[in-house]
Amino acid sequence: MGIDTVRLGVDFGLLILIWVIQLVVYPSFSYYKGEQLFLWHNNYTKRITVIVAPLMISQLVLFGILLTTIPSVFAVAGITLVLILWITTFTIFVPLHNKIHNNEHTPITLEKLTRLNWIRTILWTLVFLWSFIDYFF
Repeated sequence: MGIDTVRLGVDFGLLILIWVIQLVVYPSFSYYKGEQLFLWHNNYTKRITVIVAPLMISQLVLFGILLTTIPSVFAVAGITLVLILWITTFTIFVPLHNKIHNNEHTPITLEKLTRLNWIRTILWTLVFLWSFIDYFF
């Protein structure tokens, strides 16, 4: 199995994951009230991190390898999208999740989480499409 196949698989994994989070997980947060959301969120974040962290790190490494071994417009665009995803994750989404984790959230926090997550949903969709096109065409 080549690195391009692995990269496509990782990108596909993140694509499916972000769409499930966007359409199912984040909207479900609004059904929990107060302490219930606090308890559920703490369990959720521990469990989802086991899935998300290896995929995100793999994606970054794979695009980094691509950029250093076969520099191209594709590699530069791919790593740029991945870096934007990392920046938005740690500057926007980690602070929002921390509000929930610290039981300092409001309905506005939950609404922002779902609304702003469209940024990552679109970006991870683009990364996958970019890899798909590169792989098959």
